[in-house]
Amino acid sequence: MATKKESTKKAVETKTANTTKKTTATKKSTTTKATAKKLPEIKVVDKKKVVFLASEAAPFIATGGLADVIGSLPKALAKRGNLDVSVILPLYSGVSSEFRKDFKFLISFNVSVGWRWQYAGIFYYEYQGVKFYFIDNEYYFKREGNIYGFFDDGERFAFFSRAALDTISRLDIYPDILHCNDWQTAASIVYLKGMYYGNEKFRKIKSVFTIHNIEYQGIFNMDTFAELFGFSENTRPFVEFNGSVNLMKAAIEMTDIVSTVSPSYANEIKDSYFAHGLENIIIRNERKLHGILNGIDVDYYNPETDKFIFKNYSLDNLEGKKVCKAELQKMLGLPQREAVPIIAVISRLVSHKGLDLVRATLEELLTGDVQVVILGKGEIGYENFFNHTAYCYQGKCVSIIAYNQDLSRKIYSGADIFLMPSKMEPCGLSQMIASRYGAVPIVRMTGGLNDSIKNYTGDSGNGFTFRDYNAHDMLFTIKNAVRTFADKTTWADVQKRAMETDFSWNFQAEKYEELYNK
Repeated sequence: MATKKESTKKAVETKTANTTKKTTATKKSTTTKATAKKLPEIKVVDKKKVVFLASEAAPFIATGGLADVIGSLPKALAKRGNLDVSVILPLYSGVSSEFRKDFKFLISFNVSVGWRWQYAGIFYYEYQGVKFYFIDNEYYFKREGNIYGFFDDGERFAFFSRAALDTISRLDIYPDILHCNDWQTAASIVYLKGMYYGNEKFRKIKSVFTIHNIEYQGIFNMDTFAELFGFSENTRPFVEFNGSVNLMKAAIEMTDIVSTVSPSYANEIKDSYFAHGLENIIIRNERKLHGILNGIDVDYYNPETDKFIFKNYSLDNLEGKKVCKAELQKMLGLPQREAVPIIAVISRLVSHKGLDLVRATLEELLTGDVQVVILGKGEIGYENFFNHTAYCYQGKCVSIIAYNQDLSRKIYSGADIFLMPSKMEPCGLSQMIASRYGAVPIVRMTGGLNDSIKNYTGDSGNGFTFRDYNAHDMLFTIKNAVRTFADKTTWADVQKRAMETDFSWNFQAEKYEELYNK
């Protein structure tokens, strides 16, 4: 790595050159117009280096489980002390100024995107023992609302994938392991193994590609192969699939290791029901397939310290959970009754989350002595159904159509039972969070739900499970949980088992470290 003095000089010279000559860069960031700041002291240690590429990470920007994983797994790996861990992310406009004010500008350069040249500014921030590098380009990442779902997502993440590799070379932070996540970073593996392979330093890098959800594959018209992505011709057999560019398929074929977010999901995606057309590709690459269950940040999700909940509590003293339940009932306009179980659903309201099972049985469930709380947004049909049901069963059912972090914590802490009947669930984190807060999970045995929640038998188990994707199998399991809730001694036992389950990253981080050492 260059000395601090040399790196600073290079950063200033590069930035000056880029601001004085004309390029076809589309739009520069207003946040990088100031003179380059002095490079921060980046500690260099003699450890194996891992660089994560991802499209989101908590707490900077988050839309789902991927952000939780990238926000917590690198931290857990760094904490173990054997790895030097970095993460490269897009600098979205949604990244809070509370973080931005401490970002250090390092360097800017131009990135090839097909025939275009686009500006990239690199910012640095160290957070909880992990080095974060943010790639800035306002044309691609200054978007209102969601961070995905735009007409040019292929171009946006082609740029990010190229810019990430260029960041590695410009800053001389070549890792031993490049760990990419989902289709948004899949192109970086194609570039690494194709276009960048002539560079000896890149040639030494081994790659891991993690499939968080195989349904979303990054499929684009074949015309984009060279025109947009600029892929080299020798990668065509890996990239092309069914007459289209398929970035996930390419990454699976070209990476050294493929991982998924649970052991059960690793097996499931060999089957056409789960693989969304890639089952034969998975089977062909089975020798490099590994399933490692995700964890959660148990410091962040901690009822003893959580500032979002009404009253803190612990496994040894659950009085605070009773307060959380009563206050939740009061806030939502439900009768404040300790003896009635609150059944919670916190989910995206989409079909693969098993909500058609809930829709088929909810009214029958509400004829019993229960209270049901639904929090989430999604398909309009589910939103309308849950709102209508809540209107018809006022005092027993509440529907909140929103994404709300504060309210979700209050529901986890106040609920007795957490329902998650997914049709498909690569890992799932909600069942782990619910367990942490003493809301006993009911899940269908699929993917990570199967690996994390075991049916309560009296002697073992930390929740309630059902296997077949059947509405009345689910209803039978819910009624069994409600009957168990009425037996306070038995309920205290299953609740204790749920809260005691270790969903931290400690064990999983060790598994990833073993994977890197292969």
